[in-house]
Amino acid sequence: VQLQASGGGLVQTGGSLRLSCTASGRTFSIYAVGWFRQAPGKEREFVARINWSGGPTYYVDSVKGRFTISRDNAKNTVYLQMNSLKPEDTAVYYCAATSKYYYVTAPVEYDYWGQGTQVTVSS
Repeated sequence: VQLQASGGGLVQTGGSLRLSCTASGRTFSIYAVGWFRQAPGKEREFVARINWSGGPTYYVDSVKGRFTISRDNAKNTVYLQMNSLKPEDTAVYYCAATSKYYYVTAPVEYDYWGQGTQVTVSS
């Protein structure tokens, strides 16, 4: 499985960005896709998750009500719509896929990773 992340950029506080993560290869082995982020000097943090075939979505508390994860199976793409962005959202954002059917948030539980995309929110 290969994952290609895109959509990062520089935005002002309160602005919006939409990240995309397109999967290719053995996508039938994917059970769920998650978004993670890593700020300088900090550990990689779980942000959101969605099952590849639909179903419930999960978010870290700090983004609930502002971020929305969704998928388009026809395009093999998962999106992260980020609204009301704050400076503390600044990080490199990664998408990752897991074959595990149970809910996991630890990066080690994800088998495949895309390259990061930088999101910078200016104050």
